[in-house]
Amino acid sequence: MNAPIPHALPGAARMTDVHCAECSAYQLCLPIGLDALNGVRFDDLIGQRRRVTKGASLYRAGQPLRNLYAVRCGYFKTRRPGPAGEQVTGFEMAGQLLGMEAISSGVHQSEAVALEDSVVCNIPFSALETLFEEVPVLQRRLCRLMSMEIDREQHLALLLGQMRAEQRLAVFLVEIGCAYAMRGYSPTQFQLRMSREDIGSYLGLTIESISRLLARFTKLGLITVDKRAVVLHDPIRLAAMANGIAPCSPLA
Repeated sequence: MNAPIPHALPGAARMTDVHCAECSAYQLCLPIGLDALNGVRFDDLIGQRRRVTKGASLYRAGQPLRNLYAVRCGYFKTRRPGPAGEQVTGFEMAGQLLGMEAISSGVHQSEAVALEDSVVCNIPFSALETLFEEVPVLQRRLCRLMSMEIDREQHLALLLGQMRAEQRLAVFLVEIGCAYAMRGYSPTQFQLRMSREDIGSYLGLTIESISRLLARFTKLGLITVDKRAVVLHDPIRLAAMANGIAPCSPLA
């Protein structure tokens, strides 16, 4: 049985000294699938492993692309300017790659902010492009990650454009649980690293709507919320709501 994710990911102070093959996020990260020799070459490519304190920006919109960033431990949100102000566009955790949106233009279009003390691996992009020519499997892996990011953004557009408010929140909770499960943690007991305001920005809802929906889900017996600790008591029904099968009734 998977253990619930701890309040803070352990070992952040020591993670700067860990090599790729020893990293707990290796199975989700860019170098997965490389043989031992090319794995070492990729490890040598990393310029530094950088600590980012809670609330600090890893990069900002308008800055030139110099590195991609693999999240080694911790949690980030990405946000970019929108018609109604800044909008949160994603939440990234261990094993995910930040900065890919800048590859086409060479300039970051968004800002990445640490939601807790985190560690990232700086991957110099120019050196990475050179390595692509020698290790094609690495380029295919990046293309796969970029495809997954495009799919996520299309899913977000669908989420904001067609789904009811309660369906959006159900999708969010189910997806957060799945993300934790992929990292060996419980899919039904976890901490929300982001604020309710961030969740509302991501889902296109007000903070009042988020609070009201969480209270409604609690009353229905679907979840329990204690500050940022969440327990999913009925993940099957939540998944059905996320897929538009089960309505949030009779309290809707």
